[in-house]
Amino acid sequence: MSVPTDSRVTFDGRFARDLPEMAVPWQAAETPHPALLVLNEPLAAELGLDPAFLRTSAGLALLVGTSAPDGATPVAQAYAGHQFGSFNPGLGDGRALLLGEVTAVDGSLRDVHLKGSGRTPFARGGDGLAAVGPMLREFVVSEAMQALGIPTTRSLAVVATGRDVRRETMLPGAVLTRVASSHLRVGSFQYAAATGNPDLLERLADHAISRHYPAAATAGKPSLALLEAVVAAQASLVAQWMLTGFVHGVMNTDNMTISGETIDYGPCAFLDVFDYAAVYSSIDRDGRYAYANQPLIAEWNLARLAETLLPLIDDDQDRAIPLAVAALEAFRPQYSAAWLAGMRAKLGLPDAVDDAVASALANDVLTLLQDNHVDYTSFFRGLSSVVRGDARPARDKVLDVAAFDAWAGRWLAQTPDADAMDRVNPVYIPRNHLVEEALGAATAGDLDPLTRLLEVVTAPFVEQPGRERYAAAAPDDFGAYTTYCGT
Repeated sequence: MSVPTDSRVTFDGRFARDLPEMAVPWQAAETPHPALLVLNEPLAAELGLDPAFLRTSAGLALLVGTSAPDGATPVAQAYAGHQFGSFNPGLGDGRALLLGEVTAVDGSLRDVHLKGSGRTPFARGGDGLAAVGPMLREFVVSEAMQALGIPTTRSLAVVATGRDVRRETMLPGAVLTRVASSHLRVGSFQYAAATGNPDLLERLADHAISRHYPAAATAGKPSLALLEAVVAAQASLVAQWMLTGFVHGVMNTDNMTISGETIDYGPCAFLDVFDYAAVYSSIDRDGRYAYANQPLIAEWNLARLAETLLPLIDDDQDRAIPLAVAALEAFRPQYSAAWLAGMRAKLGLPDAVDDAVASALANDVLTLLQDNHVDYTSFFRGLSSVVRGDARPARDKVLDVAAFDAWAGRWLAQTPDADAMDRVNPVYIPRNHLVEEALGAATAGDLDPLTRLLEVVTAPFVEQPGRERYAAAAPDDFGAYTTYCGT
């Protein structure tokens, strides 16, 4: 059964049409008692969807996939992936469906995708369902990332299904409606390559180029240009993660997008106390995806993408390999340039400050934070007060005040711009203890803490009087934080 949407919005099935070998037509599981938990009305407007319609029973049916919108071809997408370094050739959407693509008001093509919509042929023994807590986590964190200016998939809605989900205990179930530039992943290319079908691989590359990097189509070697574009996008993205203190938690190749958007907010977290070795994910037992490892893992994942593209870069592998290696070698300088530019902004350094001076100031202050177990976000926000003559918001967080004073003297000599710093150093992030508080309350039926948290993290650079607790570090009794993937 299909459901009509607002007359301005037409769904398409471009992925399913272009790449049928990677698209299994499927139907979402029925939801006994769908109830809207949260709706992203600004995003709905961007897509041309009427928020009032989405709140109706027909709109909820669209949001959970039980009634496909006109023009939609719901499919489970096939992909492969390296999971913690081990290759699995047959992953895919085990609990998700791509409803189709819509053309947003600005003319961009956007995927509308479901998570927690039931078992598919890729479920691999899982139940295909999702619980309220993890779906709301993705909503909160992805919308916070959007507000921070970091490329990300978006969350349109979370709908409770009225069905309980068995995890360690029975939990209320939910479906997340996710929006993305696309859901093409490094793992998509790994899947196509593993089939041994060169035509499929070439069509996938053409699809990705058309969708994300149309200029690559006119390059001498389009697939090489595609690789170069993805390398640049991911170098910029991961630099922004590092600058914000974001730890993704599960950087498998099936969780790295071709578009350069952050995807899959499972066991993610933000740094409280700065720690290069920070690991939050319960399944990352060896620290493969620790905070400081994220750039190295991104480069490793991109090498796996390059391997799949070799036959398209050149018929002669001996010619293709050095071209791919050269594209990959651009990652480190691009990442370093993006990171240093971001640190210059966080420190308010004028353009005239030499890069060597800026780099030393940036690395030395991070060493200061590491050695003194300092809260990352509040320290950088407090630095603008130092420029304005009040050192306490930053200095009081550092046990070794002599070391802080020595560093601050060097930094202040460069005449940093306090107003510019406040534009890039957030007051609010989705602090882990507040996220857990909001998710626990929402699971128990109280959405007020979630609503308040969303209000602050979606306006992260503006101080909101009366909401000081949202900018404060975790209380001492919060303890070590562990996140879970939610499946």
